[in-house]
Amino acid sequence: MEQLNSTVVESAASSSPAFPPDVVPAVLLSIFFVLGVPGNIAVVLLRHKWQHLSGMSHTLMLNLAFSDLLCLLTLPPWIYSLLNSWTFGLEACKTVSFLSYCSVYGSQLTVTTVSVQRLLMVVSPTRCRYLGGKRVLVVVWVVAVVLSIPSYVFQQLYKNENWSDCTRLYSPDAHTMAALLTESVVGFILLFVMAFAYIHICRKVKRQTNRLLTSIFVTSFVLWVPYHTLNVLGVAAVSLGRWGLWNFFHKTYGITVAVTFVNSCLNPLLYAFASYNMRQRTAADNPAAVTTVEELKE
Repeated sequence: MEQLNSTVVESAASSSPAFPPDVVPAVLLSIFFVLGVPGNIAVVLLRHKWQHLSGMSHTLMLNLAFSDLLCLLTLPPWIYSLLNSWTFGLEACKTVSFLSYCSVYGSQLTVTTVSVQRLLMVVSPTRCRYLGGKRVLVVVWVVAVVLSIPSYVFQQLYKNENWSDCTRLYSPDAHTMAALLTESVVGFILLFVMAFAYIHICRKVKRQTNRLLTSIFVTSFVLWVPYHTLNVLGVAAVSLGRWGLWNFFHKTYGITVAVTFVNSCLNPLLYAFASYNMRQRTAADNPAAVTTVEELKE
């Protein structure tokens, strides 16, 4: 997330002593905040409506809503800093960045876990009984925290006379490449797991369910592949010394990152509010794939 602000720093430093506001990403993030927060709060408040889901599914839906809500709640400081300057101090800079990354990783890992769980419900429903929701969530958040540690360690305040920016600062180029490449590798692996799971599910169920599964994967693909691809271009620019490519990376990074937050707005619609329909259709297509709620509850 801090790359949204580093984009402003790098691109404006050579042309103006006072960095201009990055209006487009700020407006996009504001819209996503206004639209996404109510939807995810609704999932939490209406959690009793999801009692028809298995214990595992119910736990994952709530965790997804929580991680997306946390992600969206970190946006106001970034929006303010894009339009003005970071005025909240170094510790807030580190903490907000860490929470942003941790919540995004938590959301992505939860979405991937949902795809694997749905695959098991279709191809081997009895295995779902051995998936403990609490144990899965512990693994999800431990991995999310570990992946987010660099965002806290390397987060610093970049200052000049009129501007203070919260950004991740690396000394050697190798650290920059490692950070960008790690995000992209993890992101592409998660997308691959989702694709594998949903392709296999689509082979087992009928067309109506396929539309829902396709929309879920296409949404993740469209929103995240540009971001991960741009990270790879950033790695190539640094390793090859192609500063024209690096300039393109910085000019497009802010909007590309902002667009990924659409996912946190759409997840309540794609998952929580659609889970019941998918479960009912899956049961009709393959009755053996869906056991009773009591059997799956933990």
